Amino acid sequence: MSFAAQLWRGVRLTLVLWLLTVVVITLPLLGLARLVAPDAASGSLLRTGDRVVGSRLIGQGFRSARYLQGRPAGAPNLAASNPELAARVAAAASRWQGAGVAQPAADLLLDSGSGVDPHISLQAARQQLLRLARERQLPLAELERLLRQHQEGPGLQAIEPVVNVLTFNLALDQLAASSTTQSPPVPARP
Repeated sequence: MSFAAQLWRGVRLTLVLWLLTVVVITLPLLGLARLVAPDAASGSLLRTGDRVVGSRLIGQGFRSARYLQGRPAGAPNLAASNPELAARVAAAASRWQGAGVAQPAADLLLDSGSGVDPHISLQAARQQLLRLARERQLPLAELERLLRQHQEGPGLQAIEPVVNVLTFNLALDQLAASSTTQSPPVPARP
């Protein structure tokens, strides 16, 4: 068999496998996903008006003190024995203590396993309510009510109740919009 014939045979096999894996298998599954779970199939995007502000499934960072802060993100996962991890946790603890949180919850200090966890524990959220009340000039009881409304779980995703940081922050802006007009929160870009 000549080189040209082998090349043509390889090209045909590649095209057949591509058609099988992309057209015959993947496209019908994507279509089925859009029928069965359209929100998840489109990325669980959250919108304010016609503007996409994030995804319910991917954690975003917020720099402003006017917003609930999520888990640290963007850092590599380090072993517990790594001194760099200890230094990073100590620095994060110091920042939170400077913000008035004496003993920050673990999820405010440590990355999630994936690095993009959109949730924090209720404890971590509650530790930030005093700052939010001060920054937003809102009653603490109103923020606690909002936190209870946005509590998720326990369930399949978490063994303890959690809060989605982005959805809480969007609700926080809606709550504050009754007193002043604001733009939606813009997650910090790493």
